[in-house]
Amino acid sequence: MERVTTKPVAMKRERYYRQSLGAMYSRIKQSRVLMVGAGGIGCELLKNLVLTGFGEIHIVDLDTIDLSNLNRQFLFRHEHIKKSKALVAKESAAKFNPHIKLEAHHANIKDPQFNIDWFAGFELVFNALDNIDARRHVNKMCLAASVPLIESGTTGFNGQVQVIIKDKSECYDCNTKETPKTFPVCTIRSTPSQPIHCIVWAKSYLFTEVFGTSEDEVPEFDHTEDSENAAEIENLRKEAHALKEIRQSMGSDDFPRKIFEKVFTDDINRLRSMGDMWKTRQKPTALDFETVSKSSASGGEVGDAVGRRDQDIWNLAENFTVFCDSLRRLSRRLQQAQEGETNGTSHVLSFDKDDEDTLDFVASSANMRSIIFGIQSRSKFDIKQMAGNIIPAIATTNAMTASLCVLQAFKVMRGDFNKARMVFLERSGARVVNSESLRPPNPDCPVCGVMSSRLVVDPSRATLNDLVQDILKSDLGYGNEFSINNEVGTLYDPDLEDNLSKRFSELGVGPDSFLTIIDDDEENPRVNLSLSISEKSLPEDSKPVSLPHQLDIPRKRTIDTPKAHEETNGNIAPPTAPGKRKRASSTLDEPGIEGQKVAKRGKVQDTEQEDDLVLVEGPNQGAIVIDD
Repeated sequence: MERVTTKPVAMKRERYYRQSLGAMYSRIKQSRVLMVGAGGIGCELLKNLVLTGFGEIHIVDLDTIDLSNLNRQFLFRHEHIKKSKALVAKESAAKFNPHIKLEAHHANIKDPQFNIDWFAGFELVFNALDNIDARRHVNKMCLAASVPLIESGTTGFNGQVQVIIKDKSECYDCNTKETPKTFPVCTIRSTPSQPIHCIVWAKSYLFTEVFGTSEDEVPEFDHTEDSENAAEIENLRKEAHALKEIRQSMGSDDFPRKIFEKVFTDDINRLRSMGDMWKTRQKPTALDFETVSKSSASGGEVGDAVGRRDQDIWNLAENFTVFCDSLRRLSRRLQQAQEGETNGTSHVLSFDKDDEDTLDFVASSANMRSIIFGIQSRSKFDIKQMAGNIIPAIATTNAMTASLCVLQAFKVMRGDFNKARMVFLERSGARVVNSESLRPPNPDCPVCGVMSSRLVVDPSRATLNDLVQDILKSDLGYGNEFSINNEVGTLYDPDLEDNLSKRFSELGVGPDSFLTIIDDDEENPRVNLSLSISEKSLPEDSKPVSLPHQLDIPRKRTIDTPKAHEETNGNIAPPTAPGKRKRASSTLDEPGIEGQKVAKRGKVQDTEQEDDLVLVEGPNQGAIVIDD
């Protein structure tokens, strides 16, 4: 049989590329692009980039492959678990097209090696990240390097693709992002009303007090109400201390009974005795260990068998069986780990959504607490999603979003910025795919609404005073009222001159760090100036700091407040032509078409009550979050 050589296959492949992409294929073949994140979207996106023929693709991801990734991240297999996502993605994708160059970096995108010059070496950057901090960093670096960025994210059936081009479209930080949800400690510990409250209690209080660290270190608990509930908080601290004492009996036969009676009997009876707390609420019902134990024994099913039925909602007896079984399994693990410690340190366990032992304990504990307070129980599968802060990931949504990223990339590479779009996927709308034109940059954005430039400094000579006197005051004409800030805080202002004589290195200002200059002039202030630091040895007879080119920093826009009109009670109606009625432009408060678009993008949300449940599967949950 005649063997097929690689060359004819490659020629055939290129013929298809040229037929599909036309003259643009030559540029794509020679392009150098960066993809940050090799998770749900990243795997699909890398496959698309490789099959499209992008000449050189760099992949950056710090994460390793987990069992839960395999159902949607199709570049990975079971034998890849615990290996680097970036390295395995490179290995798997290379088989699709061996004629392109792939470079994998198992590293944090915020590492110093990935500086502005490194970003500037790419024609295009794709973001497929799963946390806001890293996405903001890439956004900032791309703006500093003047490299187009294609940002993407999915949540359930919803998806979003955003093209970010410096000075032409709004950036990732032009709109406020949703902050993580915290819960008042008294709600979690004393008056739960929703399943999420019981799940947080089981995961962040009970589990950590028995097998981990103290509740004082748990970020899900909000202690801002402590001053108003001092007595109750003190009672809760006593409960936690009692659990620590019970922990000393770990491994004994009566350990499950002691934990059960403490949290499901004694603590509940204490709450029931607080009459004022239940005037407008249903009283909880304490559980009896002997009664529940007999009911469980009559069922005959062991905890491991019940735990495998993760789609079912367990009854009280089944939850009790799983609770006792998981408690014994975790106790054995912790004792074995502590026996292996030789330096006297105390070993602890941490919750992991993919750890069956910890998940069984949290699921059964949360459900028994729900039963006590008359709250609907949840299946182990649902609790895994909520306890692990998982937004349900749909493989098809990832694939569609990744394909939209590449389609928008074609427009950017052709220079057709006017044709680039913000694209949305949504299951609940009249159309699955919707789009809108790119919005202009927000002039008040702290990232892209500023003047940006490099600042070249000689690290052996340059001081903060050189920047103040030689650059800001002498070259750029700043007055006396301005401040210099970095990510740590304020380095200089008229009342803080202690740092003027210090070199940049002494202030922690190194290569590719950023300084922000804020003009505090009251009459006509300039927009903020963002300086990225570039270190270079400069001639001794020259200034130790310099700008690569002269800057013309614009002034901040002024907003004229119209005077109140008597007839309209301060609301000036726009003039209209006779016989015509001018349609008022939509605002965020108006339930018009534009308002719907804003809602799709997750920029407007209903005000959330303090104890409201955050429905992770809801269609309008703020800034779209990428699953990883």
